[in-house]
Parts: sequence; structure tokens; C-alpha cells
Amino acid sequence: MSKKPSDQDKIERIKEYFRRVDAGRADIVDLFCDDATFYFPKFGIGHGPSAILEMAEGFAGVIESVEHDFDSYLYIVSNDHVAVEGTTKGRMNGKSWSAGDTPGGRFCNIFEFRGDRFSRVFVYLDPDYVGEDTARFRWGRDRPAW
Repeated sequence: MSKKPSDQDKIERIKEYFRRVDAGRADIVDLFCDDATFYFPKFGIGHGPSAILEMAEGFAGVIESVEHDFDSYLYIVSNDHVAVEGTTKGRMNGKSWSAGDTPGGRFCNIFEFRGDRFSRVFVYLDPDYVGEDTARFRWGRDRPAW
């Protein structure tokens, strides 16, 4: 049994998660426990590495690039849980997004650790990264800041 990771170790592990997401690496599942629970909007709840890969495969051919600026994120650590608030930029379906400049790209993730691996990751965001769901912009898209 390995020693319990420090708060900084947990944050570094989360940064590695974002690096692997950005690179589209299938070995992202190595960061998870075999019985991990994962949630992503419009995907729902999945269990285990196969569900994590299934969710990622749903973006194949659609997400052209994604970049997490994880050094500027807010990390709140409480025992085995870490809440992360952050932003992304990227390209999807030929359109770009950049949190702060466009409607999409802000998120909050909750990570739960078992040892140095994730036992639970729940992702909270609007998956309409490039703002194609125009009917739901109830206050218009011309906001002074996103």
C-alpha cells in the first residue's frame, strides 16, 4: 500500500489528467481505479475504464483541439476530494471557443481519490462548447463577459 498523497500530489495528478485529456490519450484510464465512477453531461454516469473511454470516444472527429490552462485554476482540497474550477479553449466542428471570450469553456470538476488514483470524477459544464444551441441563449449571446 502506498502512502497517502499530499494535497500537492493530488493537484499534480489532476494536472496530469488535464494534460492527457488535451492530448487525447487513451492511457487516461491509468489514472482511475478499476471501479471508478465518472459523470459527464449528456453522457451520464459510467463505471470503470471502459465507460471513461466510451465517453471520450463520443468526441472523436468532433473535438479538433482542447486546452486546459490548469495553472490558473482554483483547487479546493478537502481530504480525499478536490474541486477544480477552470477554463478551456479549443476547436470543435470548425468553430473555436475560449472561456471568457465565448459562451463555452467554463467548468467545475469534482475528483475523489483512493490512494493516488481517481475513484470518482464528476464533470460539470455546458457541453455546447461553441454555442450552437442558440435557442437556449435566453438573454442573448452579446454579453459583455463570459
